[in-house]
Amino acid sequence: MTRPPVHPFAARPVVGLAVLVGVVLTALSGRYGYHRDELYFMVAGKHLSWGYIDQPPLTPLIARVSTAIFGDTVMGLRVLSTLSCVATIIVIALLAREFGSARRGQVLAAICAAASGFVLGVGHMVSTATYDLLAWMLIGLFAVKLLRTGDGRWWLALGLTAGIALENKYLVVLPVGALLVSLLIVGPRSVLRSWWLLAGVAVAGVVALPNVLWQFQHGWPQLTVAGGISEDDGTENRIMFIPLQILQLSPFLVPIWIAGFLRLWKKLQWARSVALAYPVLCVAVLIAGGKSYYALPLLLVLVAAGCEPALRWIDQHRIPAVIGLVLTVLTSAVFTLPVLPASAADFVIPVNKEQGEQIGWPAFTASVATAWAQIPPAEQSTATIFTGNYGEAGALRRYGPSHGLPTAYSGHMSFADWERPPDTNTGPVLLVGVWPTSDFRDCKQVGTIDAIVSNDEDGATLFVCEAPAEPWSTLWPKLRRFY
Repeated sequence: MTRPPVHPFAARPVVGLAVLVGVVLTALSGRYGYHRDELYFMVAGKHLSWGYIDQPPLTPLIARVSTAIFGDTVMGLRVLSTLSCVATIIVIALLAREFGSARRGQVLAAICAAASGFVLGVGHMVSTATYDLLAWMLIGLFAVKLLRTGDGRWWLALGLTAGIALENKYLVVLPVGALLVSLLIVGPRSVLRSWWLLAGVAVAGVVALPNVLWQFQHGWPQLTVAGGISEDDGTENRIMFIPLQILQLSPFLVPIWIAGFLRLWKKLQWARSVALAYPVLCVAVLIAGGKSYYALPLLLVLVAAGCEPALRWIDQHRIPAVIGLVLTVLTSAVFTLPVLPASAADFVIPVNKEQGEQIGWPAFTASVATAWAQIPPAEQSTATIFTGNYGEAGALRRYGPSHGLPTAYSGHMSFADWERPPDTNTGPVLLVGVWPTSDFRDCKQVGTIDAIVSNDEDGATLFVCEAPAEPWSTLWPKLRRFY
């Protein structure tokens, strides 16, 4: 099978564009505020471990390193995330190069990546998906190099990247598994008959082993979390899978990734398995009831493959191409970056709810402080703040001290393991976003959260209860939540 020539890397325009995106992300990084997950990661970073209930250790570690080096601010937290986004854009251009694109095709691939709503959205903030995306792109690059050259040593790079990615998010098994299945179906199977494949698997296993052991020692809690997500959201995830794939990447990029799939399937037959890996992955995600973005990174690989045929169309339709690019950039920026006033974020939240999860945490904390003030000062020393989720607890850990609030606790995810209220806290309990149950005595509502936008905290209730019904050590296992 004919392999395309590998042209020189268009380093100057590609890197320049990627850096420009980094500058834009940095300028906007502090415009809204912390995302609820970021508040969680910062607390997790203060409790470093080889694993957590709902994730491996890498993202909390990165959050701690970033704030330690660049400052304990929203902007400081997001520096390494921005750099990851810059690297992702460069890798996508390198993928286009592997598929035979010269300078213009590589630049177009970088432009498509920079204009993609998914790339901008995960690059804007710290999330496991941020670093997962970079890992997937590197795995895609190494896999394409393996198929293009037939050099089995690329299995080592692929295995090392997969191992590191497993210390960040377990989803990386999906693209690797989809690629292996696709190789078995359409080949070339020769790359599977190599000791280098076993070496790559061994490298991945050694790197991922610490977290695997942690999960084993703690009863595989990640499986419980994943099962809960699928049970709660699986049906909705399946219904919205295709529409959200199109919207999150960008509708204007659909013709390019379709062209990429067809090009790989018909013309670059040595890379057919890369094309087939995407529908295989989609089937796996749909069966599991996973979220739409789980399969999005492989679409970016198809975009990289589609840039060469897209150039021929662009050369004949320059004005529509420019209009499409402008619309792509504008829609992606509006729906994924904090460019709108916070009060107008409800316009984009139905498409991208993560925008709303970055707004209102200082005001949320002020509302909790107002409710706390209704507890008599003489009783506050034995009183407790108990929250319904890790975002609420993380926000109160971050902003609470400036309001004179004590440590906030939660039974959600790993917060349940880090700390629980002492049994000496026999006084009132302020329930934040938690509906009273028989676990708490004599509760009365003292407030409601007005979050300004339609996020998960809007309308959350505030109750003050006379006391916990049992000592916290007895009550705590009942309050644990895995999802």
